[in-house]
Formats: sequence, structure tokens, C-alpha cells
Amino acid sequence: MKTPSIDITRHYSVSATELWSELRHIDRHVNWMADAESITFLSDQREGIDTSFTCRTKIGPIVLTDVMTITAWEDERIMGVRHHGIVTGVGTFTLNPSGTGVDLTWHEALNFPWFFAGTLGAYIARPILRAVWRGNLKRLEKAFK
Repeated sequence: MKTPSIDITRHYSVSATELWSELRHIDRHVNWMADAESITFLSDQREGIDTSFTCRTKIGPIVLTDVMTITAWEDERIMGVRHHGIVTGVGTFTLNPSGTGVDLTWHEALNFPWFFAGTLGAYIARPILRAVWRGNLKRLEKAFK
């Protein structure tokens, strides 16, 4: 069974420069990500490729420490991450200019461990994660108002 992926896109009525000016601050993701309780950097750097950090993540009764490393970084274009904690996989934020603003696409392909029911658990969690992340992108918009 293939690992399910999740893709969510939201349009923002700001420039890619404005959106990136908020998105680039990894430590501030806790301000708009309801599932991210805290971020602790493991590297001296705070942005760019090879930045490493942990994120205490909570969705409902499930709490875990997600270990992540930035794998792609192009200003105003893309931020990629590899998850290598209990949950593994990859994720990206991609910015695409659109009309008078920018579309932000959040892509995640996560592998759950056997004690979270593996691939089946990922399929079951998919609608929950999609709803949480859709709300996160809506909250991110408040940074520009």
C-alpha cells in the first residue's frame, strides 16, 4: 500500500516576498500551526538547508516529538523538510505567484510507525491532518492583517 500524501493550497492576497517574510521564520510556525506546540533548534542556524529542529506536535491525544531537517530552501519559492522522528517522510511549502497574490501549497507524505497502524493509520489520519493543516494555513493569513 502506497503512503498517502496530503496537498493543500491556499491563496493569499500578498506578494511572495510578504508571505516568505513570515514563512521563513521556522520558530514562528507555532504561532499559526495548531498542532505545533514548541520548536527547539538542534543546529546553530535558524533557516536554510540543513537547519535541524524538533517540534513537539499534538493532535488530539497523540503527542510526539517530530525531528525535522530542512532539505530545500529557495527564498520566496520553496521550503522542504525531511521528517526523521517517530513519523518519517517529506514535506514542502511551495509558493506560486497567482493573480494579485500568491498560492501556498503544503505537501506532506508521511510514514507512520507500526504502533500507529503504519500505512493504514496514515490513511485514517489523512482527513484529520488535512483539516488541521487547512486551519493552519487559514491562521497564517492573520499574520498579514
